[in-house]
This record gives sequence, C-alpha cells and structure tokens, in this order.
Amino acid sequence: HVQLVESGGGSVQAGGSLRLSCEADGYTYSSYSMGWFRQAPGKEREAVAGIDSDGITTYSDSVKGRFTISVDGRNILNLQMNNLKPEDTAMYYCAHGPLTYGLTAIQVLSTPSSLNYWGQGTQVTVS
Repeated sequence: HVQLVESGGGSVQAGGSLRLSCEADGYTYSSYSMGWFRQAPGKEREAVAGIDSDGITTYSDSVKGRFTISVDGRNILNLQMNNLKPEDTAMYYCAHGPLTYGLTAIQVLSTPSSLNYWGQGTQVTVS
C-alpha cells in the first residue's frame, strides 16, 4: 500500500514562490505516473501538472510557465511554483497512478479516476 505525504504549503504574497513535495512512504517510484491537483473552496478539483516514467510533463494552461513538476531521487515528487497568484490559492494534492503499469502525463491529468493513491493535501494561500 502506498502512502503519499505532501509538504511545503504555506502563505505567500503574490509573485512569491513555494515548493511542494510529495513523499511516498515505503515505496520508491519506479514505473510511475504522478500528478498534482488542487481544489479551492467551492470549486471543482483542477488538474495542475503530470509526469510519467519517460520524464514527460504536462501542465494546465493556468500554471504553464510558472509551475514545474519533477521527481527527485526515487520517492519524492516536487512542484516548484513561481510567480504565484491569488487564484492559485487552494488545497494541493499529489496522486500516483497504478503500480503495475504507467499512464502518460496527459492521462494523469485527463483521467484522475485512474489514479489509485492520493495524499491528504497541503494548503497554499496567496494574498
């Protein structure tokens, strides 16, 4: 069983930066397909960024050019967020696809129902 734990959230002023991390407890990422999602109060969950085992990344239009998703070592997924805007305020969740096969980065964002494992979330507030 994979447990994902997010960290790095906080409060920043507009234009600032934050780096979110998602560590897999008891598991090292091998054939991975992972992503970041966010949900603001009263809004639907939104896909943010995805990455697959080939290192291919994809981003939502709202964060493209400002956010960078990466995998560090074998068990830490990161999201570097620069030039943050108030509309980026949300709870951010990391998610991992099936352990037995990989999804493409695009599939990670387009079919979140295919992601088996989710973290508890970390709050990002931009003012």
